[in-house]
Amino acid sequence: MPNLNIALLGPADLAKELGKKGTSTDITFYNMKKGDVTITVIEPSRYPEKLSSLFYTASLADLAILVIDALSAKLGEIILMLNAAGVREGAIILRNYIDKGQIAPLIRGTVLEQYTDLPDDPVLLREWLWNRAGEQKTARTAGKGSVPIDHHFNVKGIGTVILGCVKEGTIHRHDQLTVHPLGRQVQIRSIQMHDDDAEEASAGDRVGLALKGIEADDLDRGYVLSSDPGIISSLTLSGTAEIIPYWPQPLKEQMVLYAGHWMQFLPCRITRISDNGDFRKPTLTLQFERELIYLPGSVIILHYLESEKLRIVGTIRIV
Repeated sequence: MPNLNIALLGPADLAKELGKKGTSTDITFYNMKKGDVTITVIEPSRYPEKLSSLFYTASLADLAILVIDALSAKLGEIILMLNAAGVREGAIILRNYIDKGQIAPLIRGTVLEQYTDLPDDPVLLREWLWNRAGEQKTARTAGKGSVPIDHHFNVKGIGTVILGCVKEGTIHRHDQLTVHPLGRQVQIRSIQMHDDDAEEASAGDRVGLALKGIEADDLDRGYVLSSDPGIISSLTLSGTAEIIPYWPQPLKEQMVLYAGHWMQFLPCRITRISDNGDFRKPTLTLQFERELIYLPGSVIILHYLESEKLRIVGTIRIV
């Protein structure tokens, strides 16, 4: 049964009632388990201070729970991030006498229009989540496996351990994987999912992997373990962008943006731009100081951290 990854966005008082707290840095994980059904709840612990915290949470999510207790710029940014990340399934919980009519204009034309309305009741929320998790397909995902790293460390007596979510395909114990962008080969010594040993893990599963052939200090968040030969690491990429409707003016050459993909949030500079008269659909060439890791056809979220108000620019599909 695949794991269900939930982004919990809003006041932080719900997550502790849902699951057992696990790893906590700029993103915090809570673990839920019932039989062979598992749920991982993810909170952006450093948001709104760090926009990357919100991006990582949305990037990991299969489904989002949005708790709205105020109509604010923060709410608008969360809506824009969920829409850009394509988190198409979720639920909305309203507080402080806010009604659906008040948020309808904010979510119109976004993925959130399809979200379920839920009452502000942790018992009902937990029941709804278990029902959704139980609906997950039981078939394993075939194909080459890829795991972006979100945490890495050394464990005494075990060695190098990484945490991450399987983004595609299936990985197996004893598989040989390439660490991108290093190009080094490592072996999976063991797999754990929600503290249980496993022989394999597929897309959607949250895993802890003990690795042979590399030190924890050699790794970094955003590196990708993969057996997929299609994985690309590049300092330059080009593609057609879609700029959000609220962005006020055309992008310019030499502008510094941040590109978000999987567990990467990297600065890049626009080195070439053309828009054929429509500045909301420009073709961009981006230059990075550190290699971006992706698959052909990937969609990248673009952010502009220098803005005091609007920090999400849009998306770009890599050609």
